[in-house]
Amino acid sequence: MIVKMTNKHKDFYQYMGKFFGSRLIQKQTNDRIYDDDDKVWYIYLEENKVMAFVSVNKNIIKNIYTTKEKYLEEILKKVKKENEITYSIVTNYYKDVYAECGFEVSKNEDYKNFVTIYEERAAAMLID
Repeated sequence: MIVKMTNKHKDFYQYMGKFFGSRLIQKQTNDRIYDDDDKVWYIYLEENKVMAFVSVNKNIIKNIYTTKEKYLEEILKKVKKENEITYSIVTNYYKDVYAECGFEVSKNEDYKNFVTIYEERAAAMLID
């Protein structure tokens, strides 16, 4: 089940608290997770346990984590359906999943641990 919430939701920290400042998550994704006020979180729950999440701020994906690619695929499909993602600089750890979900993944080598992703329709608009 995918739930959508902000850090103002009464159960937010119950689900997400352990991910903020987690060295394990940072080591895996090369990204730090912050609970900024302006993020909307898509959280994949299984038996009330967080299996994956994606945060979005103003049509830009900010944070991504998953325990299994299938969970992330479901979240990314929902994110694309509800948002018009223009571009996002995200961890390169899941770049195959981004492509599988229809995002264009940049070949830009400016980032060691990150890639830029675009929604296919947004990428077409940027090129025009």
